Amino acid sequence: MKAIKVITGQMAPLPRANVDTDAIIPKQFLKRVERSGFGPFLFYEWAYDEEGELIPDFVLNQPDYRGASVLVSGPNFGSGSSREHAPWSIEDRGFRAVIAPSFADIFHNNCINIGLLPVVLTEAEVATLTQIAEDPDNLVTIDLADQTVTTVGFEAHFEIDPFAKHRLLNGLDNIALTLEHGEAIDGYEAGRASFKPRLG
Repeated sequence: MKAIKVITGQMAPLPRANVDTDAIIPKQFLKRVERSGFGPFLFYEWAYDEEGELIPDFVLNQPDYRGASVLVSGPNFGSGSSREHAPWSIEDRGFRAVIAPSFADIFHNNCINIGLLPVVLTEAEVATLTQIAEDPDNLVTIDLADQTVTTVGFEAHFEIDPFAKHRLLNGLDNIALTLEHGEAIDGYEAGRASFKPRLG
């Protein structure tokens, strides 16, 4: 996965609490086995009417926010089922980070696994960012190394698990983490009895 150092981009404000994974990517779109192709269906039931036409007032349908790379939302983001497709669809739509007062644990971990940065700020800080994001010309910068979020007249510090930070800064997905121990794995395999199953 792509390493994250500094993210600078436009914010899309989605001030809703308890955004669950079925709202993020409804179940009828979970038939793909690859990780790509979910972006067009992100927040489908909020973005489209019953005839499948775009709802112009929905923030991600507004031309001014089409290039947003940071989603700003409410508390308990990503609750509900544990579907990995939820962060996949957010990433596939072009977002690199989600800022919220809190995240569901499994969703948070799924974000880390694919290199989508979940940033936890206080409700007051998120409310301020949401207001700032109402002007699409206001860009935000997230510095992962310094753990800061800055934009027009705003600066905040966020906490992140040190191991998650290490993974994101170095672009280490689960496979890459395993390969870091390649020599130890090879040594273990070399010492196994020949009659036992082997890798490769």
